[in-house]
Amino acid sequence: MKKFFKGRSGQGMVEYILIIVIVIVVVFAAYKLFGGAVKNQFTDMTQKVTDAAK
Repeated sequence: MKKFFKGRSGQGMVEYILIIVIVIVVVFAAYKLFGGAVKNQFTDMTQKVTDAAK
């Protein structure tokens, strides 16, 4: 059985790296897609809080 798994020790690491790369790509795409809208919402909320504090 040990002979069967010889040379496969790095396979798990490659799979984890691929998963991390996919997650990074999805996060980057979501940031590009929704980043402007989220920024505008935070700007609007900040302005409302600033106006209410005056």
